[in-house]
Amino acid sequence: MNNINLTKHILLSVIYLVLVFSLFELTNLDITIQDYFYDNVKDVWLWSKKEHVLKLFLYDAPKIALAFFALGIIISLLFFRKRNLVTRHKKGLVIVLLSLIIVPSVIGFLKATTNSACPVALDNYGGEIPYIKVLASYPPNKTPSKNQKCFPAGHASGGFALLSLFFIFTTKKNQKVAIVFATSIGGLMGSYKMIIGDHFISHTLITMGLAWLLICTVAALVQQFITFSIINSNNQFEQ
Repeated sequence: MNNINLTKHILLSVIYLVLVFSLFELTNLDITIQDYFYDNVKDVWLWSKKEHVLKLFLYDAPKIALAFFALGIIISLLFFRKRNLVTRHKKGLVIVLLSLIIVPSVIGFLKATTNSACPVALDNYGGEIPYIKVLASYPPNKTPSKNQKCFPAGHASGGFALLSLFFIFTTKKNQKVAIVFATSIGGLMGSYKMIIGDHFISHTLITMGLAWLLICTVAALVQQFITFSIINSNNQFEQ
């Protein structure tokens, strides 16, 4: 396992999430930034959801690529587990695979429970729902007829799940490349959804923090499992 203090990173992730969440709950920074992507005169977003090329490269293609990547890892672990390359990176591959499953799943669960509306649905931007903070309640006469599912950012969660690639590499240079790559992919996916009115910047930043928190937790559990397995094997050998 990589030389990283997982407990420290889990704690730092929690601190990051508290600070970022508090910043956006106590200010109108979300609205201030989102206003740059909306044309009040034309009543349109900077980019349209109907622009098929943008949707293909920034929405459909990343989701498909992530699905095939996860499938490739499963195939490698099942059918090529004795190959030197797979054996050498087995722990990292397991962490990446679990992260690709767990991160989007947890984010999806949170989206379904926070009842936060997307910018495009808000009366600030031509919609009908009033803007409220995550911890606030809708006015009695303005409560949406159905549950809103927009916080945190679901689409970006797949990209940020790639932060788990950090645990495949052993050199600091490659680890930094993995972090920059994953942050760029997740940020690009999140930015696209912001520009078409589907998310605020806080949604993406919170998703990034949650992703790293979950990934470090997964890595810690995998390490504990490996340690337990080694101890158990040694005890059986001694008997």
